[in-house]
Formats: sequence, structure tokens, C-alpha cells
Amino acid sequence: MPIIAIAWCVFILAAIPASLFLWNLALYSQPPASSGCEPVSILIPARNEEHSIENSIRAALGSRNVDLELIVLDDHSKDRTADIVKRIAAEDKRLRLFAAPPLPPGWCGKQFACSVLAHLATKPVLCFIDSDVELTRTGVARMIKALRRGNSGLISGFPQQLTLTALEQLLLPLMHFLLLGFLPLSGMRRVLHPAFGAGCGQIFVADREAYNRAGGHAAIRCSRHDGLTLPKAFRRAGIMTDLCDATSIASCRMYRNAHEVFFGLLKNADEGIASPGRILPFSCMLLVGQVLPVLLFAYAWTAIPSHTLRLLSTLALVASYLPRLIASFRFRQPLLAGFFHPLAILLLLAIQWYALLRSVLRIPATWKGRSYSTT
Repeated sequence: MPIIAIAWCVFILAAIPASLFLWNLALYSQPPASSGCEPVSILIPARNEEHSIENSIRAALGSRNVDLELIVLDDHSKDRTADIVKRIAAEDKRLRLFAAPPLPPGWCGKQFACSVLAHLATKPVLCFIDSDVELTRTGVARMIKALRRGNSGLISGFPQQLTLTALEQLLLPLMHFLLLGFLPLSGMRRVLHPAFGAGCGQIFVADREAYNRAGGHAAIRCSRHDGLTLPKAFRRAGIMTDLCDATSIASCRMYRNAHEVFFGLLKNADEGIASPGRILPFSCMLLVGQVLPVLLFAYAWTAIPSHTLRLLSTLALVASYLPRLIASFRFRQPLLAGFFHPLAILLLLAIQWYALLRSVLRIPATWKGRSYSTT
């Protein structure tokens, strides 16, 4: 294939997600302000979370413009999680702690914990947050306002991702790139098809009636990727879901070192990009559109004196970097890590292909001391 034809392919596969990313930025808005007092159950599943649970609870208890109850389910923790929650519960009666029943066969631990929490809740709105999420004072109220305004039964958003180590800073910002670069939000809000379902498992706000009608977390009992599967379950039940920019309403330190980043992304990869039907097209799109622009640019400006090739390679390079660099400012991500975007894509794809290999070999995924089948 002539080099100019290759350059056109590289440019097109870089420009499409960049264009969609820019278009989606206008639609991926922050939740509106709220002055009401919505009743809500804030629900936190916790398993060995002594390093983060106190900050998460105290932030949730500081929520304004809501009538809240806060329920924590201790999922057989082997550390001081339960003791920390008990101490805070003695100070604030809005907080209740329960111990999780034994995990039934066929259930993922988090989905079972969330299902139990939903049955314990008494309010008409359910807010599920991970134990490493810290809400701002108006975060929950604003999420509920966005839920009501959008006429959906479930809303989610990506909190500000706090990243300190190198692998965190390289890989975790890709969540925004993949979401906004490949999911048309305008279609998501018009079309009910489950393929448009997406979210972030770190925070979900649901209307209780809609949650029950969708089957709740029991509908995704074996899933390790509730960020994708819970919105799809709602949509299969005929209930719209929505997304908002949660950067200003919550923060999360999801992983704390390279080991956690690798195995955290690995554990549910086969339900996302690493699924057999997705991994090849996604790999081609990402390699050609996000990695090759750097190589093409270097080749065009050092090997062949072609104005057309140099123009296409420059445009492709700009298109490949543009979403990541814009996201650095919009979503408060490390700017320096953004310049290593092609390396981040290569690392992400390596994890995806490794996850597929493990799935083919039926090597169980493990997380927090539990083992899950990948088939």
C-alpha cells in the first residue's frame, strides 16, 4: 500500500475519535446545582478498605441538601474496616454498619454486596459509591438533580481520578478517552439499545423503583464490570441511563501502585475491550489511530520529503494527542503523562490481550482475595 494511503488511514482513525471526543465534551456536562432536600440512601460495599473507608464515610456524611442514611456493608474484611466504621457510627446515627452474608455461588462479591445494601436501604433514591470515593458536600444532591432532569432511571459519572504513581497517571486517564472518543453521547440519550449503556462503577445514582424493575445488581450477579453491565441491564428493562461529568462532585484514588493498576484493569477486561468480539477491532483502531501517528510523523519528517505526507502525519499526530491533552485540563489529569499517550495505549492493549489469553486458558481472575471464572 502506498505510504500516502497509509497516512490517510492513520489520519482518519485518529480524527474520528478526536472529533467525537470534542463533540461529546459539550454533552458531558457537570450535574446542575440543587437546593432541595432529596431523601437518599448512600450505600458503600467495603472489603479490606481500612486505608480509605474513613475519608469516604466522613465525606458522605457531610453531604448537603439531602436527607440521607449511610449504610456500609462489611464484606468479610480481614483488616480494621469494620472497627473504623463502628467508631464513626457511634458518633453519627445516620450511619449503619452491617456484615455481609456468605457469598452465594455464581455471584461477584461487589454485586452481591450492592444487592444486599439495596435491600437494606429505606430511601427512594439509591447512591452506590466505592469505598475509595470522596463526595463533595453537594455531590449527591447534584447527581440526583441530574437524574431527575434527564428522565433516566440511572446516572453515573467519572469522579476526579487521583493518580500519583507512573502507571496510574499513564493508564487511568484513558477511561475518559475511551468513553468520550468512542461512545456517541447524543445517541446514548436518544436510543435505548443496551450497546449505548456505559457508566463508572465508582458512583451510581438510581431511582429505587427503576432499580428494582431492572433487576438490580442481581441482573449482573456474575459481572466484574458493573460500570458497563449495570447500565445495560437498565436499558434491557426499557429504562434510560445517563452520564455526567462527576469531576467536580467526587474524587477517587482507585489504585495506589503498579500492581493494583495492572490487576485492577485485568480483572474485568474480558467484559470490555478484551472480549473476543471487540479486541481485534479496538486494537486496530487504537494502534493505527493512536500509536502510528508518532511513527508516521517521525518517518515523514526524516525520510521522505513529501508535503502531503508531512501534512497528513502532522494532522494525525495532533488528532491523536488532542483528546488526551484537553482531558488533562478538563478532568484535572497529569499533563506530563499525556505526552506519553501512545505508550499508554500500548500498555492498555497489552493488558487486554493478556486478559483474553487468560480467559481462553480459563485462568480465573482474582481480586481482593477472591477468584472468579473468566468464562
